[in-house]
Amino acid sequence: MGGLPGLSSTMAVALLVPITFSMEPVAGLIMLTAIYTSATYGGSIASILVHTPGTPAAAATALDGYQLTKQGKASKAIGVATISSMIGGFVSGLALLFLAPPLAQISLMFSAPEYLMLAIFGLTIIGSLSAGSMLKGLASGVIGLLIGTIGIDIVTGFPRYTFGSISLESGVSLIPALIGLFSLSQVFIMLENQKKSDKKSSIERKIGKVIPSFSEFKRVFPTILRSTGLGVLVGTLPGAGGDIGSWVGYNEAKRFSKRKEEFGKGNIEGVAGSEAANNAVTGGALIPTMTLGIPGSSTTAVLLGGLMIQGLVPGSELFTTNGHLTYAIIIGFIAANVFMGIVGLLGAKYFVKILDVPQNLLIAIIITFCIVGSFAINRNIFDVWVMLSFGILGYTLRKTGFSTAPVILGMILGPIAESSLGQALVMAQGNFFTYLFSRPISVLFIVLIVLTIISPLVLRIVKSKRKSVDKDASA
Repeated sequence: MGGLPGLSSTMAVALLVPITFSMEPVAGLIMLTAIYTSATYGGSIASILVHTPGTPAAAATALDGYQLTKQGKASKAIGVATISSMIGGFVSGLALLFLAPPLAQISLMFSAPEYLMLAIFGLTIIGSLSAGSMLKGLASGVIGLLIGTIGIDIVTGFPRYTFGSISLESGVSLIPALIGLFSLSQVFIMLENQKKSDKKSSIERKIGKVIPSFSEFKRVFPTILRSTGLGVLVGTLPGAGGDIGSWVGYNEAKRFSKRKEEFGKGNIEGVAGSEAANNAVTGGALIPTMTLGIPGSSTTAVLLGGLMIQGLVPGSELFTTNGHLTYAIIIGFIAANVFMGIVGLLGAKYFVKILDVPQNLLIAIIITFCIVGSFAINRNIFDVWVMLSFGILGYTLRKTGFSTAPVILGMILGPIAESSLGQALVMAQGNFFTYLFSRPISVLFIVLIVLTIISPLVLRIVKSKRKSVDKDASA
């Protein structure tokens, strides 16, 4: 389900909740949590092979995953994604098992000012997502922020930029936009390349090793651990979800990498960072869901319904009176991540065979999935037109050297920042900055934002000084 564009983990869990009605609570809920984590991982397969994110959480994976596929390293990319997802999900399961109550208390400390600073911190990533010009990356991010303003204003209740369309009053649907920007734009490029060349495809068909070498694993392991920790923390924040977690994981992988110039061109650290983070979000998102009854993501909102149907009420009783059921579900979730990794590694060489499909047929299949995936979300033909519009936008951006990833990040974080700003201004009662600096977590995010903005400039100065010192030494 995760590998099919538009059919997200939320849809997979929602479709299969009715099946659990007649099942034992433990078996039914383990099945739903296993579907959740596996569908999140499944999105990486289509991202890597055909540049078509199966889920929003896999959008960051497409940046380096598809470039690796074009280099004939599709098996290795899937192998790294599988191992990273398995470790991320496994560790997040352990966090759910041992750290659920304290982490849930931290998430309770987050209010509108903290979410505002979190969104702004996320927006500082935009500049680093453009492989070429930072200015073009920021321009793409602004386009995403502007698109995020479409819909009914939360404060005034007045429709903005809807042009009288009822379908736009709830804003631009993210998944059709995602499919258009990444998938349909790639189809347009494939069609263009097909006209220029008589070759079947520019992608190499070589199937190499699935499991990375020891040196490669040693290189990506710190990235996996770092992104896993970030993913768990992002997951505990209600409403954040795997899409934000994957971008944060990808950005931090790039920030700490010694090969920054390879990101966007086929770096396994980029794949590992985003995949470890988005699967770590799954366990993290279950923490506030099970302890506070506050869903950490849209999928856990559906899972919360599954819990309630089985007569399990989130809170302290879930870990005391019904502890035997709860801990069995958590252990089942941990085991599901291990089995997911085994299935992914065994199936990687078979997944790669999709590249043997003739390009004409592959283009037709991708277009079909794009249309069906966009329509299936809300059963609204308007979403198909949104997908087509964003496909044209994505193609235009890519042909002119702009990155499409900042557009999606702007669309995700813009509405969060806007709504949080409105609420924070009301809470501050006219003393916004004083109120902001009186909250420790907000101050922490402000420091991180400043460091994120300043660090590239400091690194450039240090590098230039080192070069001048080396020149003087050689002279």
